[in-house]
Amino acid sequence: MIKIRYKRGEYDSYVYFKQSDDSTYLLLYVDDMLIAVKCKTYVQKLKAQLKKEFDMKNLGEAKKILSMEITRDIGSSRLWLSQKNYILKVLERFNMTEVRPVTTPLADYFKLSSK
Repeated sequence: MIKIRYKRGEYDSYVYFKQSDDSTYLLLYVDDMLIAVKCKTYVQKLKAQLKKEFDMKNLGEAKKILSMEITRDIGSSRLWLSQKNYILKVLERFNMTEVRPVTTPLADYFKLSSK
């Protein structure tokens, strides 16, 4: 990745990124790869470069990675990650599927941002 001018993430060595007209992020985990970019032509270009070096299968758009479900709304350029099934497995493991949920309010000074 370094050869094709990608930089390794400062906090996670399995994340690579390239700042250009359209920033590209490449996330690697064992034998899985996730490419995050706004324009599909950049995805095709990166895949072509990687196929020269590695034996790869194209599994299409990711629907799940690391037990997280991926949902996209292309029209509004939004992406959601869900760990609902993982949470249900944890609840089952600890015999907590029948417990009552309790809300935990955020402190007044804690502000959420879309950034």
